Amino acid sequence: MSDNTNESFGHNPFAKLSNAGLPPGPPAPPTAEPSRKSRGRVDIIRNTAGRGGKTVTVITNFVGIGLPEKERLAKEMQKACGTGGTVKDGRIEIQGDKREEVARILTRAGFRPVFAGG
Repeated sequence: MSDNTNESFGHNPFAKLSNAGLPPGPPAPPTAEPSRKSRGRVDIIRNTAGRGGKTVTVITNFVGIGLPEKERLAKEMQKACGTGGTVKDGRIEIQGDKREEVARILTRAGFRPVFAGG
């Protein structure tokens, strides 16, 4: 076993290259989340029909996303609104009139929310 007490585990094999006159590398990627291309229009509807007079916010017309992502969005909306909700028949239903909060979450997720109906 040799006695190499002068070398540490923090030795950088590329240290000599920093002074070799090489051009700088590409810029670092931005730390903020890049804006995604619009993922399409979704309709936000306030609905009371057949619910015993209780208001429900319904989000419909999702294109190109599956059930797991809808469930993730629904869970995020429920948490932000402080209410319950569900994914039913390809729609997300959130209890109460929470259209503004839901629109904000959908915009952040890359969708183009449109208020439709009453």
